[in-house]
Amino acid sequence: MEDSVPTFWIGHHEDKRQSRVSPELIQQAHSSGYDMVTSPITTDLFHSRVLALLSSAQTHASHADGQANPHPLETPLRVMVPSLMPVDTDLIPDESMSHIVATTSSWTDLCSSDPLVADLSKQVLMLEIAYAAFCGVSYVLIPGPRLCCQTMKQVGLMQYARAIQEALAIGTYMQIKIWFPMIDHPENEIPRMGDLAPFARSEYIGDTPEEDDTVLDLYGAWDAWNAIRSFCKYHTRLCVALILPKHLPPVDIQARWYSEPVKLLTIDGTSFTKNPKGYPVLSKPHQTLINRYMRLRLPPWILLCNVGPISGTIASFPTIAEAAQEPCQRNDNATLHLSYLRNLQRKQPPQSQLEKFGSGYQDYLQSPLQPLTVNLESITYEVFEKDPVKYDWYEKAIARALHDWIEQGKPTSNPDGRVVVAVVGAGRGPLVTRALRASDDVGVEIDMWALEKNPNAFVLLQHHNANPEKWANRVKLVKSDMRTWRGPWRKRESGPRERIEQALVAELPTSSVSTDPLAQEAPSGPVEVEYCGIDILISELLGSFADNELSPECLDGVQHLLNPVHGISIPASYTAHLTPIAAPKLHADITIQALSHPNAAETPYVVMLHAIDYLSTTTPPPPADSSHSTSPSQQQPSSNPVIQKAWSFAHPNHQLPDCQPTVNPISSANTLHPLTAITNSHNTRHTTLTFPIPHRGTIHGLAGYFEAVLYGNVELSTNPLTMDQKSEGMISWFPIYFPLKTPIYAPSASEVVVNMWRQTDERKVWYEWIVEVLASSNPTPSAEPESSSPAPVSGYGQGKGKGKGKGKGKEKEGSKEGQRDGTQRTRPMRTKKMRIAMSELHSSVKEACLM
Repeated sequence: MEDSVPTFWIGHHEDKRQSRVSPELIQQAHSSGYDMVTSPITTDLFHSRVLALLSSAQTHASHADGQANPHPLETPLRVMVPSLMPVDTDLIPDESMSHIVATTSSWTDLCSSDPLVADLSKQVLMLEIAYAAFCGVSYVLIPGPRLCCQTMKQVGLMQYARAIQEALAIGTYMQIKIWFPMIDHPENEIPRMGDLAPFARSEYIGDTPEEDDTVLDLYGAWDAWNAIRSFCKYHTRLCVALILPKHLPPVDIQARWYSEPVKLLTIDGTSFTKNPKGYPVLSKPHQTLINRYMRLRLPPWILLCNVGPISGTIASFPTIAEAAQEPCQRNDNATLHLSYLRNLQRKQPPQSQLEKFGSGYQDYLQSPLQPLTVNLESITYEVFEKDPVKYDWYEKAIARALHDWIEQGKPTSNPDGRVVVAVVGAGRGPLVTRALRASDDVGVEIDMWALEKNPNAFVLLQHHNANPEKWANRVKLVKSDMRTWRGPWRKRESGPRERIEQALVAELPTSSVSTDPLAQEAPSGPVEVEYCGIDILISELLGSFADNELSPECLDGVQHLLNPVHGISIPASYTAHLTPIAAPKLHADITIQALSHPNAAETPYVVMLHAIDYLSTTTPPPPADSSHSTSPSQQQPSSNPVIQKAWSFAHPNHQLPDCQPTVNPISSANTLHPLTAITNSHNTRHTTLTFPIPHRGTIHGLAGYFEAVLYGNVELSTNPLTMDQKSEGMISWFPIYFPLKTPIYAPSASEVVVNMWRQTDERKVWYEWIVEVLASSNPTPSAEPESSSPAPVSGYGQGKGKGKGKGKGKEKEGSKEGQRDGTQRTRPMRTKKMRIAMSELHSSVKEACLM
């Protein structure tokens, strides 16, 4: 099957479109290879009418102020913009509306500090949105706020956000895309004739910074977007139209925008360069960025801006003089940029194995499995079995364990010398197949057992065992929960004493004999059962967070069957890992789910994380505040995320509470009864992790990963830092995502402290988590006098000495002496950590994994 490449949906935009976007123009655009066309909602005549209203109002206000209004700022002037007239718009509802992206007026200034200009701008926007909604337009482009390198007041941004919120309420079926540059750069602010911004009255304008004082804030544009979408409560119909500059900013800025709901990539003609043949091309970084966006589950559209008129329109034909100079080139130039993008579409790199497997699952929220209470369907097993790495690694681990067992001369649990191997939770049998194959490859005979509680899967296991081309009856099958299984057994001839005991047992009431109703029945009659241990215990119970599908609890329940001296568990150990992330798309999806599912924001989700940004990184990015003369185009290597270990589990678990042996009435031997009560408190966990945040950002949740040691140096990993080294190409597990109900803003150079607990009440297991943001306060000298032996100082608050008794008394005595001699020595300056934000305590107890 041929790999399909994502299709580029490409539109055409002109800042000053010469003709009305008619059905004929749409047809010409399609013939040229475009998928859509932008259209202004209002005309230049409407623009002129608004300018006339503004001029008249300001003239009237100046006369009124000079005569009778001593407090002009307390009585802001308001002018009503009349409804649209036919000459004010070329947009007419027809069959072409589905191929049009409407654009609102770029000459407005919603952020203006002059209330008259801001109010007129808002009225214009509301009129345009209302009319576009009437015409049936589904997509509207709105120019972003005028950032001017953060010289505008924050109140202006809130005015803009309020206007966007009202626009969303008017166009109830309309997706609003806000134009944003990747960075807030002075070159982005190009004054145009007729803009309303210069008409702001002087009494409303503060001091304008000198050009040399203007600073380049690399995260300024993102910060403005973050404020707007937070104001609008992560509205699902609000998204970004991202402007790709000619020189891309550092990759950390690109990663931040990649995590946002970017639905449109706009590329101006000036962002292209000429290749040696004179054709327009994009740089390699641009190509990489576009290809990355096209890997999203819902890739953005591409909008070509100002690359010439659509081929076939009147405007695309040259004048007589132009035709004489370049008779064969001008018509082709109109589609050169489009042809380049179509060629880029065809030459996209092939999908990786993980991308093929995860197609459609990117950033898609899935609840974790309930493996102990729900019997999985065959298709679920089949998906897991497609992993090209996982079972190869298991087979390698089993082969090495068998090889070491024989090489080290370990005694086996089976008296006949065969190594007893048991797969607990066999599913459809892939691990059984790999264990048999490993046995054949290494040349070590095994006594193979397969345990499965799912009665439907057990039928398939029986088919496999009866098939001479599969297992050929080499496997002993048991239908049972591993926690109640008595273990492998073998037949032995009964002696006289045993026959008598067996007869006595047979006369007992059925209820007095402890049996497992799900287990494969042991033979009766003159042959009795002798239970033995397990030498190698194999399981695939790991979840996305290692222990979230109750692997510790399941393996604890079967550990009493493991060879107490030489027993091997595969996997031998596993660790859970965490890191804070920005995931606005996931937060928006969970917000929608919370309307019908109250526990949505406290449910850990299995997600193929894609459109996210790691907030804690190790490589310091370029300074966020620097002179605007600094070029943002210098590419730097991507930072590595800081992913820390939360906790770990090892098997066999030597901390497992002792079980009391019970008498097995059949074999007259002391054995550990699987139903012996064992508390689960030893499987609770708690961790406190601190993450550095080099750049400001919004924390939407925590990403969880795991690493597992199968045997020796055979390991599995979903940790992005180690997965390529340990198990490259593995696709069985997606990461886990612990959401926050309310996102938390973390400033630059701050720290995020995560506390997480693994809890249990003997019936279920759940997680609890809370996130704090700490920032450094100004260094201050200690208020206490300095002693000759100061106590250690804590980095998060008041220092406390560890010493007790005499040492503490001497310190106080020294302090008093310092006060008596009239001198006071202060301790060195120190930086305190102040808590500036904290989430509420989240608990997944209502969505716990049932035991």
